[in-house]
Formats: sequence, C-alpha cells, structure tokens
Amino acid sequence: MSISAKDVKALRDRTGAGMMDCKKALIETDGDIDSAVNLLRAKGAARAAKRAEKSANEGTIGSYIHFDNRTAVIVELNCETDFVARTDDFLGLAKEIALHIASQAPLAVRQEDIPEDIVAYERKVYEEQVKEQGKPANIATKIVEGKLNKFFKESVLLAQPFVKDPKQTVGDLIVAISAKTGEKIEVARFMRFKVGE
Repeated sequence: MSISAKDVKALRDRTGAGMMDCKKALIETDGDIDSAVNLLRAKGAARAAKRAEKSANEGTIGSYIHFDNRTAVIVELNCETDFVARTDDFLGLAKEIALHIASQAPLAVRQEDIPEDIVAYERKVYEEQVKEQGKPANIATKIVEGKLNKFFKESVLLAQPFVKDPKQTVGDLIVAISAKTGEKIEVARFMRFKVGE
C-alpha cells in the first residue's frame, strides 16, 4: 500500500510523532489515520514508561493567577530536553497543571510527599469516627484504609481527577503528553498562594 506524504503530515500534526514513526504506523494500519493515532499513542505510552528512570533536568515554570487575583500558583514541570521544554504541548501542560492546582488545592505531588504527621492525624480522625460507629475491629481497619485512600485521591496532585476532564487524573494527563513527546515528564514541585491563607 502506498502512503501519501499528506497522510504522514496529517498524522504527525495530530500526534507530534516523528515522520518515520507516522509512516510505519500508517503502513501497519493500512492507511487508517485514527487507528494509526491509537497505535502511536500505545507505543508512545510504552516508550514513556521505559523512560521513567531517565533524569528530567530541563523544563519550565508554569503559572496561573485566578481571575479574582486572590489565588496564584507556580509549578515546576520537568522533562529530559530543552527541545521538548519549548514545545506548545509541554508549555500548555504546565499551564493546565497550574490551573488545576489553583482550583483543587492538592497537598502534595505524590502520596509519599504528604508529611507523615498529616497522614497520622487523618488516620487518627478516621479511627475515632469508626470507633464512634461501633464497628468490629476487622471491618474498622478496612474502613480506615478506605478513608485514607480517598484522602490520598483527593489530596495528591497526580491522583486527582483533572479539573477540565474528570475522566482522567492529572497523572494520566502527564502520561499522555509524555507519550506524545517521547520523553519523561514530571511535576517537581508547586506552590499555591491564596490571600488570607
């Protein structure tokens, strides 16, 4: 089957993948652009997972100031190369994450980043709640763990449902852009400021 340069360019524009990768994907999918997009995304996600051990020392600072001028966020988003750090996808991701942080107020990037004293406090509160309900010990432990998991999902940036598309988490959004760019992308840190807090 003959693949036209126009189709290769159309696929490249949609995915950001290299020309040869686009051509190979189109050949594998018999010229079906939608199937080729899915194939490239799958390959990109697998490639991004392999790159997880790479160091991400380049990047950008994303920022967002809410329209009421009372909430502001700065976020450090890292990648492997300065080339990717200058792409529209990467810069857009930094802004989207900053907007999300302003809206959802996560406590930390990852679960292990939440200070132990906060986790211990939350656990104690949940244990007291379960104790008040008079649940048996074996069920109480499961309830406390369930409540802690819910706390982490609500408090950890990467686990939170993305504010603009709750069907995916912020972590899923980062993996999607990582797959598109072919590089490891990670949130290094963030600061959220709110007047009066």
